[in-house]
Amino acid sequence: MKNTENNKNLYRRYLDDLYTTEDAREILNSLHHPDNHETLDELSSDVWEEAATQQPLTDLEREHYKREARQLLKRIEHKKRTWLRRIAVAAISTIVCLVLGGIHYLEHLNERQTIYLEASTSYGERKQILLPDGTQLTLNSCSHVRYPNSFKGEERKIVLEGEGYFQVYRNEEQPFIVSTRRFDVRVLGTCFDIKSYSSDEIVSVEVESGKVQVDLPEAMMRLKGKEQVLINTISGEYSKRREERPVTIWKKGGLRFNSTPIRDVAKELERMYNCRITFADGKFNNLISGEHDNKSLEAVLQSIEYTSGIRYKKEGNCILLYK
Repeated sequence: MKNTENNKNLYRRYLDDLYTTEDAREILNSLHHPDNHETLDELSSDVWEEAATQQPLTDLEREHYKREARQLLKRIEHKKRTWLRRIAVAAISTIVCLVLGGIHYLEHLNERQTIYLEASTSYGERKQILLPDGTQLTLNSCSHVRYPNSFKGEERKIVLEGEGYFQVYRNEEQPFIVSTRRFDVRVLGTCFDIKSYSSDEIVSVEVESGKVQVDLPEAMMRLKGKEQVLINTISGEYSKRREERPVTIWKKGGLRFNSTPIRDVAKELERMYNCRITFADGKFNNLISGEHDNKSLEAVLQSIEYTSGIRYKKEGNCILLYK
């Protein structure tokens, strides 16, 4: 008897929208039991009796209270369906959140499981590196590369500072991308050289065979075998030309300058010969051209002096260029 009265009070609070979340769950559970149908009938009668004690003055009011009693069960059933829908939506939302959260967590685990490797070279040093996909990389002096221990996803991406010669393992479904501070180079499988020292005025990409795509901040170009692009990082200008000579003379200890600014030439000599080059006061706008095959630093400096008129003074490992 006491339980029945408690249920009636609970239902009444629910109808009057005075209930807690726990009350609503209890109502939904109790509505499934046939024993509570009698309680609902009693509650309907109570509503009708309350209406009668108010002594309605008109037939319109009397009909109003009759409709209220008749709609009592309908309202309870409606609220029941509403709560069931809310519970269903909440359950679906929970499942979606769990699925998305699981995917995000797996991606996070994959990222954490990816180990990045690094390799670098010092002055006058060159290094051979075999990347995880079979691509062969030769690093020139004072260069640095960062790459994952395995290539996952839709692309094979590495980061290069300096100069490197690549023999890329072909995989059309997973493009190979070399990212530098100035540009990105995208390939499928080819042999090419990238020179992109952050301290140099001129950076370049030179293709030995195959095709590459060079993506600049505001431009894109494609190169094929025997083609080269030179990019001026100060003016933003670039020039594309054909180069018949071998791409990587530096791999055999040689040097090649082709209208190269004298200050870039000085940096190249510093990296190769581990020396320190400074400039005297004055303007040095000279462009240097020439090829040197396994020459000593002294021989290269003499050649520059002969072709440009720029003189040098050497004291130990330090060189001063002057006019």
